[in-house]
Amino acid sequence: MSTEFNDCSRSYSGARYTVITSRLVALVSWPAAPLTDSLVRTALTNIGEVEILQSLPTPPLPPKLLQWTAYDSIDHSLTAAEPNRVLSSAYTIRKALIRKHFLARCTRSYMLKHPQSILTTSVPRTWDIELCFAHELDELWHDELWDLGEELETSPGKWYILKPGMADAGMGIRLFNSKDSLRDIFEEFEGHSDDEEAESNDTSVITSQLRHFVIQEYIATPLLIDPHETMPSSHVKAAEQLRGHKFHLRTYVVASGALRVYMYRRILALFSCEPYDFPRRGNDKSSISLLPHLTNTSLQIRLGEEGVHLFDELIGRHILSGNEGDLILLEPDVADIKEQMAQILADIFKAAAEHPVYFQPLPNAFELYGVDFLVSHGPCGLRGPRFQVNILEVNAEPAIELTGRRLTWILEDLFKSIQIVCIAPFAGGGSDQISSWKVREVRYNMQKCLDMQVRGATGW
Repeated sequence: MSTEFNDCSRSYSGARYTVITSRLVALVSWPAAPLTDSLVRTALTNIGEVEILQSLPTPPLPPKLLQWTAYDSIDHSLTAAEPNRVLSSAYTIRKALIRKHFLARCTRSYMLKHPQSILTTSVPRTWDIELCFAHELDELWHDELWDLGEELETSPGKWYILKPGMADAGMGIRLFNSKDSLRDIFEEFEGHSDDEEAESNDTSVITSQLRHFVIQEYIATPLLIDPHETMPSSHVKAAEQLRGHKFHLRTYVVASGALRVYMYRRILALFSCEPYDFPRRGNDKSSISLLPHLTNTSLQIRLGEEGVHLFDELIGRHILSGNEGDLILLEPDVADIKEQMAQILADIFKAAAEHPVYFQPLPNAFELYGVDFLVSHGPCGLRGPRFQVNILEVNAEPAIELTGRRLTWILEDLFKSIQIVCIAPFAGGGSDQISSWKVREVRYNMQKCLDMQVRGATGW
């Protein structure tokens, strides 16, 4: 679609707009996410006089238009055509971050160019593949997966995890430790595609519709803690009664302009509902229960809000993994883990920025991501941090409603911080304070991880 414009008017999406002077106008529409809609509206009340609409305003165009809405509701051509008058809550192109197979390719390329990057130790070994049917694996074992095939045959004790490149909520994730078990998984998916109806708790996917998958080394030594020990209202168990559960860390990350990246410091710990055990198959080679291994909140219905904690709430709790005896998680441990996360985020966005076809940050856009990390025990006998942080995935439009009622207050604080960092400078205040913000500095519970200029001052 071509866009024609001159100094006094703009043409986009078939409509002719003439700029007029008025207050800030905000498009706010989250029909599938009522909690997000409420948080956005509350955050905007701190700006002052704002006119909130549920659809784009009719011509003429206001001088300041904020599109803080779901990705599909944003007029992306307007974002591109009016960089000085429109601010939007999503980058138009960001596949390099949010699609697992694109992220794998970007990080692999970045690590080859930057062998000293923290990503070399924080990204699990990954293979990205494309297939629709199980029999296509025969060819892949002689091509993209030849080295994985060698490992499966020589190291039967190692496990790997399969993830669809474009699925979420734990859909399609499986564990395997042999060529045959991987083939069984894809044959299961093929059978699922022939079924007319699927059970509500079925996590199978249809390979012919997805095609893109990533395979990663399974991190079998995660940091384990009992979530029941951390509940403020629960009775603290005796140490011998505790059961170690796997968890991952969900941090909310804000990317602004082209390009600044901020990590929200109130990080969530999301637990599995069953105690962790090393993956193993029974004698009948039955499928493995994923509940001890997957920590997606959407799959952990049985645990409910007991499975969602602030990471800082785990300080002082027993570590139920590793080989170092009776230990507890200390404040310096948490601080070191957060610092590793910030460094990883910086290099992840640098890696994405090196692939402009798949990531194009714009100066008049910002976006909230939910980024997932897994903490494991560091290599024994080596100097360095006690714990190793591994990045799992980057999610656009994260399902914040799964945070639960107990911790909704952190979401209110998060959106207030987004308003201060991203919206207020656009609305006419606070730009000097934001520009003086240094990398690693924390303000408004946000730590700046990255401040770089992408493709000149005007972005793309």
